[in-house]
Order: sequence, then structure tokens, then C-alpha cells
Amino acid sequence: MTIPAPYLLYLGHSDDEIGLKTSRGLAAFRREDCVGEWRHDDCPFTLGLPRMDAAAGRAAGAQTLVLGIANPGGRFPNWMIGDALAAIRAGLNIACGLHERLRDVPELVTAAAEAGVALFDVRDAPTNLPVGNGRRRAGNRLLTVGTDCSVGKMYATLCLRDALRERGIKADFRATGQTGILIAGGGVPLDAVIADFIAGAIETLAPAREDDGWDLIEGQGSLFHPAFAGVSTGLLHGAQPTALVLCHDPVRPHMRGLPHFPMPGLAECLETNLRVARLTSPDVRAVGVALNTAKLEEVAARRLCRETEDALGLPCTDPYRFGSEAIIDLLLETSCAAPSPLVTTALR
Repeated sequence: MTIPAPYLLYLGHSDDEIGLKTSRGLAAFRREDCVGEWRHDDCPFTLGLPRMDAAAGRAAGAQTLVLGIANPGGRFPNWMIGDALAAIRAGLNIACGLHERLRDVPELVTAAAEAGVALFDVRDAPTNLPVGNGRRRAGNRLLTVGTDCSVGKMYATLCLRDALRERGIKADFRATGQTGILIAGGGVPLDAVIADFIAGAIETLAPAREDDGWDLIEGQGSLFHPAFAGVSTGLLHGAQPTALVLCHDPVRPHMRGLPHFPMPGLAECLETNLRVARLTSPDVRAVGVALNTAKLEEVAARRLCRETEDALGLPCTDPYRFGSEAIIDLLLETSCAAPSPLVTTALR
């Protein structure tokens, strides 16, 4: 999918910081393609980009307004439709990754046709996906898994890819969510795939490869989130991962959107992911833990990484903040080693 850049990133009236993950991800990994952010006075967040509305964004060279908000249920609030109409009239294309499609909103379709701009629905799954078969296939594949949704799996995956490339190793990012697809320019939005085809979708996205390079597969959801564990399970089976990296937000008090569900312990979560992955990849190994320490001071963040590393016996870092060299070291050192034993240490 080729979506014309540069982008104007939309924050709108959002008061949910986690829900801004699409805009935030583009600002982090494709900042050179972002001219500004459009946020209203009641939005308390910023991406550190120049603030502008649709008309100013178009004047600054923006080609597309990215509705970079992921809200519960994935439907358009009325204020978002109104702002999208204003952007269309200003001459901007619209890109969106919500479950509700731009093409299903008649006023947007009509306005876009009149203005001669395009609507891009990022969360469209391919229609010809196979059912997964679980056959062993060649190649090195790393999958990020999480204690919850929106804990930094995409960030960790992209950082690990970049770290491998810096060592001269071929590495490709395989996007499985709307933000990753916008960053990479392609992928499969797994939560839009019919359940029977999730594993097959990943087998197609990350097929056998005969070189020594790596496919870095973006994880989705969590085996411990009752709403999203189905996607996570199919992803683990279809990825047939050589290695897993566990991702975690250490300041989150409960599963996202579910205050009655506490966060799982790291050791328990890692054990469970290894067990599920071994259905199609008996030799899978855990090679590290990626913490999202954005809300921690540096001293506290580094201390927590050391404590987690000691408790689990695996390298632990915030890849976006501190780099991922230790995880890459273990990944490459053990690429031909025995599989990881189940983790039974502390940090539950």
C-alpha cells in the first residue's frame, strides 16, 4: 500500500495516550515524513511536531492526514468525521487504521470524490489467505510477544531489526498491525483476518527463507488478554518462531481496558508463550525482555532492567531508549543452540 507522504498526524480531541499509538509510531519511525500534528485544545498530548490544522498542514506540504488514533471498538467518533471532512476539503488524502472503514462513511466518500483525493483503509486483510499448515520451514524468525496489548511490541521489533542491520545482517520487519503497516508500507492487519486464517496469514507474510537473514515479526495482543488472546495464539503458531522476545509495560496496573484483570507475571507469561509456540516450533528460544520504560526516570529504568535480567536470566533492556545489543548478542550466539527451558524463576 502506497500512501502519499508527507503526513499530517491527527490527535484530535483524544485523551487516551495509549490510543495515540499510530500517530506516535509514525512520529518515532518515520518522522522525516511527518510535517506536523493536528490536535485540539482539549488534547493534552503532543508528539513534539509543529501544531497545525488541515489547511496549514496542506500549505506545509502534507499529502495525507493520518487518523492515528486506535480507540476501543475501532469506530469513528463524530468529531473525527468532521475533521476528516475538513481535511478532504483542504485537499488532503485520508488514511486510517480503525476497524470501521473510511469507505463505509458515505459523506467521506462523497467529499473525497468531489475533492479528487483518496481514502486509504489500512486495516484491510487480503482475501486469498490460506489456512495454516504448520509445516517446518527454513529461515530465522523472531517474534515479539507481550504481557498485554500496546506494550511496545512494534517498537521493540523495529529496534531489533535496526540493530541486526547495523551488524550487516539481513533483517526484515513483518508488520501485523495498522501502525506497523503504515511505517513499513505493507503487511497483514491480523485483527482483520478471519480466525481460521491467522496462522496461514503469518506463514504467507514470513515464508521460508534460505539466507542467513532474519524476519522480525511484530507481535499482537497477549495470551493473557481475554479479548485478544485468539490473535496472539494464531500468530505464535503461524510465525513458527526461532526466538521470542517478551515485551512489557512495567507501570501498567492491569490489562488494557480490563481493570478486573491484573497483569501477568513475566516468568508466567514467558513460559506460556514458549509452550504455545512449541506446537509448530519445538526448538524456539527466549532471547530477551523488552521493557517500555517511557514513564520511568532513567536511573529507575536501568535498575528495573537489571533486576528483570537477574530474575529471568535473560538480557533485558528498553530497546528504543537504551538499545538492544545484549538481546542481539544472545540471539546470534544461540542461533544454533538448544531450545530454552521453561522459565521458573521469580518476577511473577
